[in-house]
Amino acid sequence: MTNAHPAQRRALNIHQTLLAAFGEPIWRNPLPAIDELVSTILSQNTNDVNRDKAFDALRARFPTWEAVRDAPVQAVMDAIRPAGLANQKGPRMQQVLREITAERGSLDLSFLADWDVEEARTWLTRFNGVGPKTAAIVLCFALGKPAFPVDTHVYRVTGRIGLRPEKMSVEQAHPYLESLFPPETYYAAHLNIIRLGREICQARKPDCESCPICKVCDTGIARVGD
Repeated sequence: MTNAHPAQRRALNIHQTLLAAFGEPIWRNPLPAIDELVSTILSQNTNDVNRDKAFDALRARFPTWEAVRDAPVQAVMDAIRPAGLANQKGPRMQQVLREITAERGSLDLSFLADWDVEEARTWLTRFNGVGPKTAAIVLCFALGKPAFPVDTHVYRVTGRIGLRPEKMSVEQAHPYLESLFPPETYYAAHLNIIRLGREICQARKPDCESCPICKVCDTGIARVGD
């Protein structure tokens, strides 16, 4: 990145510093795209533990995603209750599954692997309940596409360290952060920033003294010194 903007060089420096501190992260074995889509819809406004409980309960109760799509809505809501907001997520998920079936004739999303990333992102976000974060997670983790998901941890941390404008919305942060980090770093940068947010740069009490990027962080420099 010899001709990179200073903000891009700073983003790369933060990525490389987190890699040195945390190592190369691996989230988990990739899921098929349709599984990742359902899992991410379940993850909205809840934590990973409750998301996984709901996902596993759904898989245990229904043998296929077609069975989820066609089940009575109450049965789906009962299965995903651990993820919270079941009355919203159940109908929304079934509607997405129905719309995909109506358009594609099946629930196989592997065709998106052959599409340009922006084309695939546009297709996914047409469905109600599939926003930029959900689409980016499916693209990045299930399809190996260069997309940078911005969840609550990434949004909070990038704002606190001064990597994005403070007033920028979550939706605006997706393309903005994608413009800062090199595409080949998206996967690791996303996961390591989440780890930083969970373990050190927590919402209420950031542990700046223990932070590996304290010296390149606006808040860290203000609190601990350069």
